[in-house]
Amino acid sequence: MTGNIELGIKKIDWAKRLMPVLSKVRERFASERPFENVVFSVTLHVTKETANLVETLRDGGAKVYLTPANPLSTDDDVAEALKSKGVEVRAWRGMSMDEYFGAIDWAHSHSPSILIDDGADSIIRAHEKNIMSKNRVYGALEETTTGVIRIRALEKAGRLMIPVFFVNEAQSKKLFDNRYGTGQSSVDGIIRATSILFAGKKVVVCGYGLVGKGVANRARGLGASVIVTEVSPIRALEAVMDGFTVMPIGEAAKVGDVFITATGNVKAIPYEAVTVMKDGAILANVGHFDVEIDVATLYREAKSINEVKPFVEEIVLPNGRRVYLLAKGRVVNLVLAEGHPPDVMDMSFSNQALVSEHLVKHKGLTPGVYPVPEEIDMLVASTKLRTMGVEIDELTDEQKEYLSSWKT
Repeated sequence: MTGNIELGIKKIDWAKRLMPVLSKVRERFASERPFENVVFSVTLHVTKETANLVETLRDGGAKVYLTPANPLSTDDDVAEALKSKGVEVRAWRGMSMDEYFGAIDWAHSHSPSILIDDGADSIIRAHEKNIMSKNRVYGALEETTTGVIRIRALEKAGRLMIPVFFVNEAQSKKLFDNRYGTGQSSVDGIIRATSILFAGKKVVVCGYGLVGKGVANRARGLGASVIVTEVSPIRALEAVMDGFTVMPIGEAAKVGDVFITATGNVKAIPYEAVTVMKDGAILANVGHFDVEIDVATLYREAKSINEVKPFVEEIVLPNGRRVYLLAKGRVVNLVLAEGHPPDVMDMSFSNQALVSEHLVKHKGLTPGVYPVPEEIDMLVASTKLRTMGVEIDELTDEQKEYLSSWKT
């Protein structure tokens, strides 16, 4: 697909106005050029916010090769705008899986020193193809919960060959991006796609991690009656005490109007649950991969499939009931909306930029998983507060001494 360059530039500029922390980082990078001769392979959703991160890295001296983190999440206008600015991009909305992984291989073919990833496809691919043996790879950064799970499994298997910083685990990222960003943007995507009124609906949220909490609270804020499904006793208990109804998916399937998966796991909504849903139920996913709803079985068993709107499929079940699958079970907030608001990606991508700088300064790290340095996490949060005009107290010397002492 071909995007509109002028519109893409306007989108990027609009996001920049709402990303003041990253803009401050960008100004310093342009002056200090910390990434001279550093090549980045960046696998992120190609959005107006990502464009500002890419331009921040480039202004710091980097050579960037950008590919998407999902075959359907690219904003073609933004992709074309970045190309017009000289950024190397291989991304378009509607890529086949071969094209998607081919793009990642293309980025890896340019001898990257740093991998920035969302979902770990790039990092896993680099290990499968063993690009580390051919290139000097300083390390990688992972943006999302799904990727963290995969990389921890890679480490546990003794296969992790590079240092990986879990940007997803930074407090200034996960407490805001995962909860508020996904919460708002997923509801936004569902409303844009269906035009439904959330007030009065029974909304079933599968998973009550930070993402699920955000979705559940945004749905409740719009007047929905929210049901949570969980496998964790702790999270289920938390959902109950937060005022939500908790029940198994098999029971929730019978009463829900809208279903939203946020688990990071396969078949959070199995096909058997879909068969007992009421006529007209809506299915959406905000997890990284299209596995949380059993889409494969749903497609295979359907009597008919009709796309009634772009990325809204009416699926007639063998029992004659209809369900409406959004975005083919992929990330609804990126396929049917614009992803997270720039205000929250400001913190996520400031962490990405600053951790990348940290990685360049510490090139000799051993393979393993690393947290975002606390000083970076706190710097991002404190800078965000200042850009919002918010001031906070500081500990006095007496308070610091009290907190560091075992004496009463």
